[in-house]
Amino acid sequence: MNGVQDTRRTRVVLVVLLVAALALIAISYSDRSAPGLRAIRNVGGAVFGGAEHAVSSAAGLITGSDSKAADQVKTLQTQLDQLRAEVSAERLSKSEYAQLRKLLQVAGAAQLRVVAAQVIAVGQGYQRSVTLDAGSNDGIKAQETVLNGAGLVGVVTSVTPTTSTVVLASDASTVVGVQVAPSGQLGWVTGSGPAPRGAGLMRLQMLSSSAVLKPGDQLVTSASIKDLPYVPGVPVGVITRLVDANGSLTAVALVRPYASFTALGVVGVVIAPPRHNPRFSALPPLPHPGPTVTVTVQAKPKKPVTGVAPNPGTGG
Repeated sequence: MNGVQDTRRTRVVLVVLLVAALALIAISYSDRSAPGLRAIRNVGGAVFGGAEHAVSSAAGLITGSDSKAADQVKTLQTQLDQLRAEVSAERLSKSEYAQLRKLLQVAGAAQLRVVAAQVIAVGQGYQRSVTLDAGSNDGIKAQETVLNGAGLVGVVTSVTPTTSTVVLASDASTVVGVQVAPSGQLGWVTGSGPAPRGAGLMRLQMLSSSAVLKPGDQLVTSASIKDLPYVPGVPVGVITRLVDANGSLTAVALVRPYASFTALGVVGVVIAPPRHNPRFSALPPLPHPGPTVTVTVQAKPKKPVTGVAPNPGTGG
């Protein structure tokens, strides 16, 4: 009777351990930015180590008394080993992996060499800035371009061995030289700063009075001297509407930036500019217009008119 109770108790323990392992797997897919979740992941190895030890001990207790239960224990122990390997390999969450993949696609299209980093803090001063978890130890320097998988994020303004401060392109003090695709016309955009609700758009001013703009035109960064602070070819945004600016000699427009400055995660710091200007190769594709539909309207046939025509001579 005691042997049966031990077997049942062992099975209960194993079920609890397997549930705990599955819970840790679920946690590993959660946002790594939460300190509590990071702490849980850090002790994951210790928990699994203890679980494996308990499984091994339980297996030793019932080996020889119940071969079927021993086989179940062995199967569960194998599953625990596999789950532990998955937790160790899962260094990035699903969201972070997707952001990193998009970043590498944009960097590859623009021929940029980047250091990937993660936003760990948001500036609280007058400037709109963020702090990254990479610094001079990773090869990052001041005045280097920062982008993500959507487009331009900002520029590095200061570094420490392990962190970097980035002023965002949305800051009111930011001025970025841009080119309009596909014409190549030059201009510059300024950040919106602490814009009111419904705004958040950058302001575009063209250099030439002959420049022609239209909504839907895309912008990339233009070449800078020694590629500092902005390398060429980084997507900036798309023109949403033209502005009738009194007194302005050149065209003015509002631009919706590609990067969402309030939802930054994984970014890349450009540590090596492209060998050749990539121009517009990193721009996202424009939405394709719908198929043109030609509608033919056939006029209805006129009904025949019957009767006697009036006699013009009689007036009636």
